[in-house]
Amino acid sequence: MKKIIEQSKNLVLIAVFSSLLASAIAFVLGFVKTLTVITEIIMNYGKEPFATIELIELMDIFLIATVLFIFSMGMYELFIDSVNLPEWLIIRNLHDLKIKLSSVIILVMSITFLKHLVKWDDAQGTFFFGLAIAVVTGSLIAFGYFGGKD
Repeated sequence: MKKIIEQSKNLVLIAVFSSLLASAIAFVLGFVKTLTVITEIIMNYGKEPFATIELIELMDIFLIATVLFIFSMGMYELFIDSVNLPEWLIIRNLHDLKIKLSSVIILVMSITFLKHLVKWDDAQGTFFFGLAIAVVTGSLIAFGYFGGKD
């Protein structure tokens, strides 16, 4: 029974491979969209106002791809084996992984708010949207600060 439980850690490889594949696809999608946006900007001589929104969306795609990559590497490091990664990306426990993911989630939310702000359809809606993002951001920061303390 002990051997079965010890070997079951390899089930994490499903999450590692899946998120790594999703990350790679998101990076490729971001690259293709980058080429599309650059072509569109060149064709319109940079006069299209929505080009800014598309550039912001590019950041969003690449950040999501990065989240998936960090999650994949973190799960691998936590359950399977260490990987030669930069010091800031080394994950020692589940709390470290959550903190790194929370940081990128905050960035994604900020970019989403920036896209909403650039469109500026509804002032009150934008205010409440920003307020909601601020509450979630504050919660994630508080979790990071207080969540790892015993």
